[in-house]
Amino acid sequence: MNLIEVKGLTKQFRHPIKDPGLKGAIKHLFTQKYAEKLAVNDINLSVKEGEAIAYVGPNGAGKSTTIKMLTGILVPTSGTITVDGLTPYKNRMENAQKIGVVFGQRTQLWWDLPVIESFSLLKDIYEIPDDIYQENLNRFKDLLGLDEFLHLSARKISLGQRMRADLAAALLHNPKIVYLDEPTIGLDIAVKERIRTFIKEINREKGTTIILTTHDLDDIEDICERLVIIDQGRVIYDGELQAVKDAFVKERTIHFQMKEAIPSLTSLIDGLPGVILENVSGQQFSVRFNRFDISAGEIASYVMQHGEVIDFRIDEPKIEQVIRKVYDGKLDLNSGQEEETRLVPEKV
Repeated sequence: MNLIEVKGLTKQFRHPIKDPGLKGAIKHLFTQKYAEKLAVNDINLSVKEGEAIAYVGPNGAGKSTTIKMLTGILVPTSGTITVDGLTPYKNRMENAQKIGVVFGQRTQLWWDLPVIESFSLLKDIYEIPDDIYQENLNRFKDLLGLDEFLHLSARKISLGQRMRADLAAALLHNPKIVYLDEPTIGLDIAVKERIRTFIKEINREKGTTIILTTHDLDDIEDICERLVIIDQGRVIYDGELQAVKDAFVKERTIHFQMKEAIPSLTSLIDGLPGVILENVSGQQFSVRFNRFDISAGEIASYVMQHGEVIDFRIDEPKIEQVIRKVYDGKLDLNSGQEEETRLVPEKV
């Protein structure tokens, strides 16, 4: 059974149309005009317990609107949502007990209270038993390094410290699902790594389901195994992260370290179809190739015939290469073809 089940989910907003100035405002009081905007368009999504999913798309694609409907903040225009057997907007209190939410631009900490006091209030709100609260707090102190700022008020801590505190606050009550909206935005590399490690550990050890929306593609690669891409309110890809990289990222790079420099290396590599020589430096060089034209094994075997290889490594493809093409409208994930014009989903 799926933990989250979304069928035909649609959200439409009405925006008032007003003429400029005071005259326009007064006119609107008597003659209202509205424009309709379809933010989410017929989304179907199933999520199993314990999955870690990246839910990504360009700005304005409908990501945040979807998350707000999943958490019960917004009511769908049409379609159904079931989260662990509940309808979020109908069962807000019960749903809140099962979920944790972290929004990168907002905090659930009380601004003028020490962080530890915010945690204590959340303990009472969620009715967390003393032993579970203390166990989680001690664990989060260790994993997230909270001790250094627990006594400080939320207004006095840095952005990185606040994000670590917000993560702990969202997980104190052992939620089944955590929605993370840009959890590493604006953070330095060290803090990002700490937060990613923490999220992965919670997912692995407690089986917490993770729904992550982010523009940081390293977050996706590090945390998630499944990728859902949304554009103009519709899901245009839903599948394994590795599968989409394998299907759509054609180029690979092999880096070689030789015992001795190979004479006439350029002409040697020219003998391999579609292989491009790069970054030659003494005994080290790299080759870039299309994996559909030639395999890494064929290249390695060819190079070893002309010199002793001390070491080599293959760069894994980055999901960044796929997502940027989708965002630029150059890749149709349904057909696997690159397009010259922007991908526009069919209207219904």
